[in-house]
Amino acid sequence: MDVKRVRVENRKDFGGPWLGLELIDQLGLKTFLDRTIPAGREEVPWSLMALVLVLARLCDPSSELHIAEHFYAHSALPDLLGIPPEKINEQRLYRALDALLPHKEALEVFLKNRLGDLFGLEYDLLLYDVTSTYFEGQAEANPSAKRGYSRDHRPDCKQVCIGLVVSKCGMPLGYEVFAGNRTDVTTLPEIVQTMERRYGRADRIWVGDRGMVSADNIAFLKQSGRRYIVGTPKSMLKQFQRELLAEDWRTIRDGLEVKLCPAPDGAETFVLCRSRDRREKEKAMHGRFEQRIEEGLLRIEASCRKQRLQPLVVAQRLGRLLGQNSRAAGLFETEVRTAADGRASLHWKKIETWRDWAALSEGCYLLRSTWWGGATRIFGKPISN
Repeated sequence: MDVKRVRVENRKDFGGPWLGLELIDQLGLKTFLDRTIPAGREEVPWSLMALVLVLARLCDPSSELHIAEHFYAHSALPDLLGIPPEKINEQRLYRALDALLPHKEALEVFLKNRLGDLFGLEYDLLLYDVTSTYFEGQAEANPSAKRGYSRDHRPDCKQVCIGLVVSKCGMPLGYEVFAGNRTDVTTLPEIVQTMERRYGRADRIWVGDRGMVSADNIAFLKQSGRRYIVGTPKSMLKQFQRELLAEDWRTIRDGLEVKLCPAPDGAETFVLCRSRDRREKEKAMHGRFEQRIEEGLLRIEASCRKQRLQPLVVAQRLGRLLGQNSRAAGLFETEVRTAADGRASLHWKKIETWRDWAALSEGCYLLRSTWWGGATRIFGKPISN
């Protein structure tokens, strides 16, 4: 046979879709969708369209338009599901999402229970964080689309915030969508109450970063004995300066040292951590920002000597410089003075006490918890005073 004259035509991706359907069958997802999404007058059942979305997300994550115009027709799904390619279009896929949305909570509960049964997953420690996604256009039909803090560096676009809860192994437990102008700290009580209503109070430990911490949220978490492990603002390290100076650190793993610091009232435990890699990173950042500020101050000084600048202009330049390099702004004490003739001059010096504190606290961070055993959950081994 002349292999040079052999060519492949109309190739279909079979392995991924077939395996995906087998996994869906083992999970019981198809049965759940058939039972949960009521049948109507639609030509293709929404439960079946939902499987198309799930399989496309598994095999070739992409937009609904790509699924309709490329993925579906070039896969074995038309044969496996019995839906002709001409029946799959982006509008039908979008409408399938609309059909799924009212059953979001039931779907999350079903998946949580099934995955827990199949893999023995534990949901006693839950990690919570918030991200955002933005829209091109005005998104006028979406009341949650607002301008807010953009993690995508697109403050010109409207966005929504997405709060995600995962287990300690990273398995998603649930998510909620918030308005784009919501700050992270305001979402915590709502997400905790939503998860407790959905899955029960049980004996859970909530884990969040310092963006979730406020006095009100700490008080909320302490209600009814909720347990938590949360980050703290960098400024709180000042309260533990004596502990930072002491040498009674315990090495958890190479490059990471910790110590437990009980709170005065005994209601919480603070976990003081010192990371070698983080220290080197923060030291380099401080050095880089210090250099930028010093070079900028020298340029402003030179400008004041060469020309007659108004004090307000100099103050504005100074504010921009310090704001753009805020990590090292505390090192510099600055003053804009006005001479008798109205000419502005800039005077500055470095505050060595700030540098001393920076050197002591670089690479350090603080966690707080209502549970002594929380340290074990964080670092994987017991820690004692």
